[in-house]
Amino acid sequence: MKRFATLYRELDASTATRDKQAALQRYLAQAPAEDAAWAVYFLAGGKPRQLVPTRALRELVRQATALPEWLFEESYQTVGDLAETVSLLLPPARAPQERGLADWLTQHLLPLRGLPPDTLAERLRAQWNALPDDQRLVYFKLITGGFRVGVSKLQVTQALAAVAGVDAPRVAQRLMGYTHIGAQPSAADYAALVAPESPTEQNPQTSGQPYPFFLAHPFNEALERFDELLGPPTDWQVEWKWDGIRAQLVKRTGQVWLWSRGEELVTERFPELAALGEALPDGTVLDGEIVVWHRPPQGAASDIPGTPQPFAELQKRIGRKTLGPKILRELPVALLAYDLLEQHGHDLRTQPLHARRSALDALVQDLGHPLLIASPVLAGDTWAQLATLREDARARGTEGFMLKQRASAYGVGRTKAAGTWWKWKIDPMSVDAVLIYAQRGHGRRASVYSDYTFAVWNAPPGTEGRALVPFAKAYSGLTDAEMAKVDAIIRATTIESFGPVRSVRPTLVFELGFEGIARSPRHKSGIAVRFPRMLRWREDKPVDEADTLQTLAALLPGGLRDGP
Repeated sequence: MKRFATLYRELDASTATRDKQAALQRYLAQAPAEDAAWAVYFLAGGKPRQLVPTRALRELVRQATALPEWLFEESYQTVGDLAETVSLLLPPARAPQERGLADWLTQHLLPLRGLPPDTLAERLRAQWNALPDDQRLVYFKLITGGFRVGVSKLQVTQALAAVAGVDAPRVAQRLMGYTHIGAQPSAADYAALVAPESPTEQNPQTSGQPYPFFLAHPFNEALERFDELLGPPTDWQVEWKWDGIRAQLVKRTGQVWLWSRGEELVTERFPELAALGEALPDGTVLDGEIVVWHRPPQGAASDIPGTPQPFAELQKRIGRKTLGPKILRELPVALLAYDLLEQHGHDLRTQPLHARRSALDALVQDLGHPLLIASPVLAGDTWAQLATLREDARARGTEGFMLKQRASAYGVGRTKAAGTWWKWKIDPMSVDAVLIYAQRGHGRRASVYSDYTFAVWNAPPGTEGRALVPFAKAYSGLTDAEMAKVDAIIRATTIESFGPVRSVRPTLVFELGFEGIARSPRHKSGIAVRFPRMLRWREDKPVDEADTLQTLAALLPGGLRDGP
């Protein structure tokens, strides 16, 4: 653990990519394989299931430090990070021992999950007393799941490639699925990551491994510059940007695997797509979007045989542990395919997009499966024509357009080396809302009130009993200077404190933007929004003129008739 704790401090202390890369390579070259296996897992984004309930951890540390609850909470709010707080508060270890990272994980940390409270408390106290002080922060980071250190998966891939002397795209391929939530990486797994490249290392006849996903860059330029920056529309394949789960459906040796972009194996969550995979020819890998899909009435005219539903509908399936017949019937899914990466066991990724798309269209037509739909390719002679069509995106349940170079190969990650893909999203929905609660942030914002709860009015102006109803939380979108001004106002207008949360007198109005909206019985407002953030501080707008629940309801799919 000592080496890994040192690496964590080096990465956390540096903002230079070169220094981070040097630290990663130095660690990987020196660490035992079993420790390096776990280090790569965490640094590349792996996160095991919760080991210790947060509430239990806080209470045990509070008891061990003999601090009153208010002082523990004040310490936490000042520091802004639970792992750092408890590592600072606990008394020094009485019998420190040196153990490797893999030993700590497999023999001590992972076995904590599910222990009875008394046994858990005993084990944790014993571990704290055996843990050297300079390793405690990393230990608690692993327990709390807050392991973020400013290193991307790409940087980890590059470090592994440099240490192994293997091309980075090959390492990226090997890493697919490595950070699955149930994984317990071993020395053998790490050895496979850094092994010399072999032409037979990935046998497409037996492996269920997906390919690294090719990702798009945001495109937010003015329409007048499209011809200058992109050339004519004929050079591009234009598709709707679907609001679902990006996935690869893999069929090899009669077996089917469905992988999310987060490298999670989700085959069992979508049994109807697993059945679709059974119908595919062996040696097939499709790239596409999982969406809840409602089919039109028989005889209805449409360029696609159905309608995508909001992402909130898909979330109802994602969050369920079991899928009964009722949920499968009410929330049916389909795969909107937009790329064919492997056919008859042959890797097609180096072929140009237009060739892969032709092969995909032929496969979809030959198969004729109702759950496999080719994402429509859109046509327009000019970018202005396409921009007009893009205005229908929200009505169609999409987020805008994907622009893909017709000559592009299928790259690895967010690269332009294989050709470029752009996401040309529509502007977010927005409302003017009132700040009513505030909480301190974390990390460098631990001393600033930066996390806000916003409300809208429950009725139009002049209505008797009119009140503000909370509906969204947001913490991004303001500059540091703006946040400092808001923080001063919050402190001056506080009405009451509830632990770390302050209730403030309604004086501040902000324009909030969000990507989606849906009805939600779990929220007091009856409405939930997706990815809310502050677009601007409306210093020009009085609180009484903020928007209402009726404004939000009008943005729901179906408009006011679906409102609360």
